[in-house]
Amino acid sequence: MSAYHTWHLAPVVVASQQLRVASKPGALAHGSQDIPSQMLAEWVATETGPRALHLGGGTGLVSAVAAVVGGARHLWCADRSVVGAEAARRTVAANGLILGETAHVAHAHGSAAFAEPPVVDTATIRIPTDKLAMHQLLWDAWQRLAVGGRCAVAGANDEGAKSAARALEALAGSVRVVSQYGGCRLVVATKTPASDVVPPAFQSPFLDPAVMHALPVVTGHTTVSLFTRPGVFSWEHLDEATRILLDTMVVHPGESVLDVGCGAGALGLTAVAAYGARRALLLDADADAVRCTARAIAEGGLQAAEVRASDIAEAAGDERFDVVLTNPPFHVGKATALDLPRQFMADAWATLVPGGRLYLVANRTLPYERVLAEWFGTVRTVHDGRRFKVLSAIR
Repeated sequence: MSAYHTWHLAPVVVASQQLRVASKPGALAHGSQDIPSQMLAEWVATETGPRALHLGGGTGLVSAVAAVVGGARHLWCADRSVVGAEAARRTVAANGLILGETAHVAHAHGSAAFAEPPVVDTATIRIPTDKLAMHQLLWDAWQRLAVGGRCAVAGANDEGAKSAARALEALAGSVRVVSQYGGCRLVVATKTPASDVVPPAFQSPFLDPAVMHALPVVTGHTTVSLFTRPGVFSWEHLDEATRILLDTMVVHPGESVLDVGCGAGALGLTAVAAYGARRALLLDADADAVRCTARAIAEGGLQAAEVRASDIAEAAGDERFDVVLTNPPFHVGKATALDLPRQFMADAWATLVPGGRLYLVANRTLPYERVLAEWFGTVRTVHDGRRFKVLSAIR
């Protein structure tokens, strides 16, 4: 197993209690401390209720502390990243909690994925950077919170923590700043009978998890109808890098295609609809990206396409492909994480048939050629633009 896919359990001390937290490359704050999660963990150690919900799980630390230190008897934790959800599962299990009984973990953006969405005494949120996605989690948590229950929200100031505090105040009427350090803050609000008014900031239709944004993508004479949601990569429009790769990639009729980090599915679905690929497997770590792509496949009648939640190409298993398409991310949260694109390239090589082709788009300043050469040998630049480049290599 590669270093990227190897999980570790690290000791973390909260309120004089040592817990174990699961992490690996690609997980939130791997190799360092995530201050907002630490803030929330310190708060739930003394303030949690018997039924606790945590959204934006990241590592599972907050939920584990809520039970082991805070005494919560029932936990629900959801994270939109497949890596974050797996970290939470591993963390709660490593600290003696029973998954499916006292603890429930979902790979989802919010609590709707739970078989029985909970009513809770405490809701905690490690905020995402996307403002609308943050509003979705706040609204979700607020609806799950019993009257008299408390909602705690934490994040870095440059991730939108101040905006999140204002949004929570709009819901609750008032908030209390509990903790500030390291450029981060934690605020808490109590739900009262009078705090059920819907503020203007929470009247977006996207607070309903079923609502999606329609995004048509035109290639030649073919239009592929995509669907997106806040927090999915470039959800409001087709990003420039993906457009360049769509115009540069070569897919022949009858070939099989793997789209790694598919987002809303523009590359893989176009390969089927416009270029006649006989099979396209689309993979993404983001729960809403997977839901959106699944809808596009169903409504477009694209029976040759399939989407799976995946940590890079892990969910492809032993299947091999003629073409791999990817626009690899190089951030986890706000931090640059070059372990991520390196593993995208390694997985691309591993999933190609001999003679298979990789097409990768990236910011032209990123030094990917050397890493690709380690796997493929020869690397070609098939597009060299002002901002983006497309690299191609053959296994």
